[in-house]
Amino acid sequence: MYVVVAGGGEVGFHLAKALTEAGHEVMVIESDRRRAQWIEEQLGSVVLNGPADEGRFQLEAGCARADAVLAVTGDDAKNLVICQLARHNCGPHGRVIARVNDPKNEIVFKTLGIDETVSSTRVLMNVIEQELPTGGFMPLMPLTGSHLELIEAEIAAGTPSAGKRVRELALPAGATIGGIVRGGKVVAAADATLEVGDRIIVFSPTAAEQEVRRALYG
Repeated sequence: MYVVVAGGGEVGFHLAKALTEAGHEVMVIESDRRRAQWIEEQLGSVVLNGPADEGRFQLEAGCARADAVLAVTGDDAKNLVICQLARHNCGPHGRVIARVNDPKNEIVFKTLGIDETVSSTRVLMNVIEQELPTGGFMPLMPLTGSHLELIEAEIAAGTPSAGKRVRELALPAGATIGGIVRGGKVVAAADATLEVGDRIIVFSPTAAEQEVRRALYG
C-alpha cells in the first residue's frame, strides 16, 4: 500500500515510521526544511520538503497513485485544505483521512465532504467517559456519505430516561433509536419502555450528539 502522510510532526513521523516498518510505501510531505531533513535522517528518502496544502507538492508526492492520503498536521484549517485538494489529486480508489484536533470541527469536515476523520481528543473523551459512573454513552462511528453517526448508550440506574417510553424522549430532530439490546436480545424500539440495563443504538446527526446525551441523561 502507498500512503502519503501530509505533516511530519510527531503524529506524522510516528505514523510514517509505523507504516514503513509494516512494509508499506510511504511519502511524508513536510513544510519545515529542518524537520524534513531530520525525518530523512531517521527514515530515509521518504520525505518531500514542501507545503502539503499546495496541489503541486501533492502531485509530486504521488497522490495520484496513493491508496491513502493522511492529513495529520496540528492545524485543522490546513488539514481541511489538504483533504480537499487530495480528493481531486488522488486516484479513484484513494482514501482521504483527516486528523481533527478540535472535535467541534468534525462537522465542518463532514459538511465539506471529508467523511473519514480521526479526533484523538474525542477518542480520549470516549475512553474517559466509559470509566465514569455516568458513562455508557459512546459515539461508535460516523456513517459514510452522511452527517450522521451511530451512538451506543446504556440506561443505568438513576438515568432520567429509565422507565420512559421511547416516543416520550425529547430526542433532537433527525435522531432516532434504531434498536434496544436487552438481555442479549434485540427489542424493537417503536413502542418500548426503556429499562435499567438496556443498551440502545441511536442514529443521530453528528451536530446533535450533545442533545441526544441530554435527552437520555438529563
